[in-house]
Amino acid sequence: MGTADVMFKNKRYFYAVFMCHLSIEKALKGLYQEKLTALPPKTHNLVYLLNAVSIKPPDDIGRFIVKLNEASVATRYPEEIKELSKSYTQPIVKGIIKSSKEALKWIKTQF
Repeated sequence: MGTADVMFKNKRYFYAVFMCHLSIEKALKGLYQEKLTALPPKTHNLVYLLNAVSIKPPDDIGRFIVKLNEASVATRYPEEIKELSKSYTQPIVKGIIKSSKEALKWIKTQF
């Protein structure tokens, strides 16, 4: 999340969103390994990882994770960067970072 904060501060909003996804992905993979005592699969799908560990987040966090999961698919395709850059404005990304931090805080309580 520190990198997401730096990207946001430097107005690299698209990359800030990507780092938010990556932070939550790594936390869920850590939870996967902790709960299932197995290496997590090579996936970027946050919803899959959440379901795999059989936990249900509070509704607001669950909706956010679904939204972030969908956003990240687009961030992985360079031909869409220009269009995405228009939709990831400072206020929107500020909200994404805030929600990401809340989601990470909740994930940590599941260990």
